Amino acid sequence: MFKTYLNRLDLPCRIIEEDFICSQRRTCYSNFYPFKIFPEGLETITFSPITILYGGNGSGKSTLLNIIAEKLGVIRHSAFNGGAFFKEYLKQCNTECGEIPEKSQILTSDDVFDFMLNVRYLNDGIDYRREELFEDWLTRKYAEHKLKSMADYEDWKESYDAKTKSQSKYVKERLMRNVDMHSNGESALKYFVDHITEDALYLLDEPENSLAINLQQELSRYIYDSAMHYNCQFVIATHSPILLAMKDTTIYDLDARPVTTRIWTELENIRMFYEFFESHRDEFSKAV
Repeated sequence: MFKTYLNRLDLPCRIIEEDFICSQRRTCYSNFYPFKIFPEGLETITFSPITILYGGNGSGKSTLLNIIAEKLGVIRHSAFNGGAFFKEYLKQCNTECGEIPEKSQILTSDDVFDFMLNVRYLNDGIDYRREELFEDWLTRKYAEHKLKSMADYEDWKESYDAKTKSQSKYVKERLMRNVDMHSNGESALKYFVDHITEDALYLLDEPENSLAINLQQELSRYIYDSAMHYNCQFVIATHSPILLAMKDTTIYDLDARPVTTRIWTELENIRMFYEFFESHRDEFSKAV
């Protein structure tokens, strides 16, 4: 059974935007982002348990996610600076929602990238420590160490272990296992699985980044099951065919004029994929 926390977002109309811009006496700004970013007529977005914001670069889908995140005050994992007029724009926006769970959060591609860098950095450190321990084992294995006083006890004990244990066992006892042995894509999927739990609103900004098609399929199933069975609501900015094909979604086509909702097979990006594979149908037939 699906659940929603956020029901509607109202954006300022063009007249309100123009009035605000005209009220600014300072002329040092080259733009008034996010004022006038969205196409005229996009004033209300209604949300379902899974809502997808689809569009190309510059369509405003990530900006919409950030507006929702800042308006509702959900958890962020990295710093955000919307510019000089972002807070003023937020004042002109309105939301219709129930109680937003405290653990609701926005998860961006930058968050995932930082996570993968941290894992790689930690694993590099572990690998360096492993090499040190290999050398330590060799040195102690074949060196003479005599216990002359209690002050030498700890060092003597380490040498005794090296002489009585195999290299792998000696190293394993002193070194925690690598935190993550996954590829970047598997680490990225793990990031989403770890952060998306239950009973919350999740804003996902292009979660398909770093994910191969099989991992995108896993993420798609995880998102749908989380919405269906664990009271999660999702607003997702994406142009991934795999995520767009999820059942029971509301898709806003931000490239359309006027902006409208569509089924996934009507989207330009999807049609281009379809036409590409259709043009190579014979090659696929020969490969079977």
